[in-house]
Amino acid sequence: MTYFSESDIQNLNHLYKINLINSCSGYKSANLIGTKSSDGIENVAVFSSVTHIGSSPAMLGFFLRPTTVIRNTYENLKATGFYTINHIHQNITEEAHHTSAKYDASVSEFEVTNLKSEYKGNFSAPFVSNAPVQLAMQFVEEYEIKANNTILVIGKIIGLYVNDTLVEDDGFINLSKAKVAAINGLDGYAIPETKARYGYQRPKELKASS
Repeated sequence: MTYFSESDIQNLNHLYKINLINSCSGYKSANLIGTKSSDGIENVAVFSSVTHIGSSPAMLGFFLRPTTVIRNTYENLKATGFYTINHIHQNITEEAHHTSAKYDASVSEFEVTNLKSEYKGNFSAPFVSNAPVQLAMQFVEEYEIKANNTILVIGKIIGLYVNDTLVEDDGFINLSKAKVAAINGLDGYAIPETKARYGYQRPKELKASS
């Protein structure tokens, strides 16, 4: 196996290093986060750091890199308190990835890609049209990760839309049926398949020693 020591990693070429470290953690969720500025400008951006925080109350988190440069998603959700999380599927991976380009806050990524926004009920933030899973989120709190100045943003789920065919009898959302993507590293997209489910595990009874 190829071995990288801590000093090896520190001395790697910048691009090689970020590719290596971003991919070594394994596959990550592929989501588009939709926001709207207080001036009414829509924004949508790809994130690979959305993670489960808890089920009761239902909360998700995602990480933001340092805000030393403009982060439109962060600025918008802090100003309005609302955002959406939309699963990326096989047919939109290229368009979704383009939202990682750094556009000015006055430019909506919906205008420069083939992604379409849609609104549901009276929720103020835009969803991504045809995303198989769409979540309406409300900002709850944030935590600064002092070690590298990133921010963990935590929000609660106040609305969940799922394509009818994906929800199984026990509530499991079978993402493979919708060809939902996962991200490997910064720019590698994969379409996982559900191969097995093993259910809740309990300890085995140990055999009595003779």
